[in-house]
Amino acid sequence: MFDQVAKRYDLTNVAMTFGLDALWRRATTRAVRPEPGERILDLAAGTCRSSASLARTGAQVVAADFSPGMLAEGRRRYGDVRGLSFVEADAMNLPFGDAEFDAVTMSYGLRNVQRPKVALAELLRVTKPGGRIVINEFSTPPNARFRALYRWYNDTVLPRVARLVGSNGDAYDYLNESIREWPDQRELGLWMREAGWTDVTYRNLSFGIVALHRARRPL
Repeated sequence: MFDQVAKRYDLTNVAMTFGLDALWRRATTRAVRPEPGERILDLAAGTCRSSASLARTGAQVVAADFSPGMLAEGRRRYGDVRGLSFVEADAMNLPFGDAEFDAVTMSYGLRNVQRPKVALAELLRVTKPGGRIVINEFSTPPNARFRALYRWYNDTVLPRVARLVGSNGDAYDYLNESIREWPDQRELGLWMREAGWTDVTYRNLSFGIVALHRARRPL
């Protein structure tokens, strides 16, 4: 499914979020706080826009994704970015050694993993002691009225925009369903603590449409 939408994926995201995806991506990069020379894993990298943003700070970034079509599109667009490499990877069985990365991040991908708690444990395994994680994921707006409006938009407007701009309307039906079924901010934080992460915090973006969860691997 993700292979099929790769070429128009970014354009569709811009249309569906009215450009807010760019703000969310910048907020994620700031939350990761990449430093020159650090080794960073960007899991579920998609077309690698976030990976390229991280690499341009001087960090060594591995863009990893389960979809070869997404990675191929990312390599086509950003293959010349210094410090950026591309790896096909299963989030539940990462092809990396223990404690390889100073930081790990995942945007809008944890929701698509069959067993997200396993993925959170795998991300912990490949992170250095004291290293950090940033999860950017769709979430639950806390305000009841705004939440109702947001759900109406997802149910009625989003599918039409996706079919107009995107290349696979069924894929975006899945997107809406996965957002509806995804746990709220507090429950995701609990999952992270259960996986072994500490100092778990979150910050809502755009009234809680998405939330940034941050934590560290214990020393």
